[in-house]
Amino acid sequence: MLETTQLRTLTPQDVPRLVELLDTDPDVNLFVRHRVDVTGLDPALMGGRVWGWFEGDELVSACHVGANVVPVSATPQALDEFGARLASSAVRPASLVGLRDDVMTLWRALEPRWGPARSPRPEQPFLRLARAPSVAPDPRLRRVAIDELDTIYPACVAMFREEVGVDPEVQGGGQYRARVAHLIAQGHAFAIIEDGQVLFKAEVGAHTVHGCQLQGVFVPPPLRGQGIAAPALAGVVHLAMQQVAPVVSLYVNDHNVAARRAYERVGFEQTATFASILL
Repeated sequence: MLETTQLRTLTPQDVPRLVELLDTDPDVNLFVRHRVDVTGLDPALMGGRVWGWFEGDELVSACHVGANVVPVSATPQALDEFGARLASSAVRPASLVGLRDDVMTLWRALEPRWGPARSPRPEQPFLRLARAPSVAPDPRLRRVAIDELDTIYPACVAMFREEVGVDPEVQGGGQYRARVAHLIAQGHAFAIIEDGQVLFKAEVGAHTVHGCQLQGVFVPPPLRGQGIAAPALAGVVHLAMQQVAPVVSLYVNDHNVAARRAYERVGFEQTATFASILL
């Protein structure tokens, strides 16, 4: 008898088996696990959905479909089905993100309909650190206070423009400012601020009980090359491990040699390769 397969939208009743699938690689799957933890797959909270690919009764692959499309443990057949469903749907995400081979396979199926990409990033080392940093933390690095939103916000906008290539104030500026304020209120925004000037900043984005992911790492251009980044990053890692989760991860553009050197100095090691297709 042939084994039946199916693709369907997962519901709150599917959370236990989805979590089991995600926890087979808790670092790589951290973003989707965070979304599941926060929403419980409640459609009113998701702002999207998660598709599941079943072989018989077993959930073998999944795909987060929202502002970000993120494949999870995707088999070749699952990727084919995810790509076909995306191509025929009204979904238009901001990005495809995940393990390089999975993302590039999806993009080959979608580019004829969705392309060209605004910014394809096919080689992004995924870095992980689960021990104390290799360099001493900068003692000036601290959490950002909520009354410092106006101080930190211009640096967040500058980072976003440089990294993503669009102006967040033009494309939903109010939402971006609210997002920054939310991270500060959570205690997940970190910076070195002296005399009202931001010398370094970074945030913890997605997080679970297992780990957390750094985002928005930024040193203003005039201050680069002065050795600020590595000790500041060590400070972020130290606080994140104490206050958020025991494992810290991130992914970085392959061509960003200076950032990669700073992460290496701190002790991050590459454990996978991601790709992002910014649309």
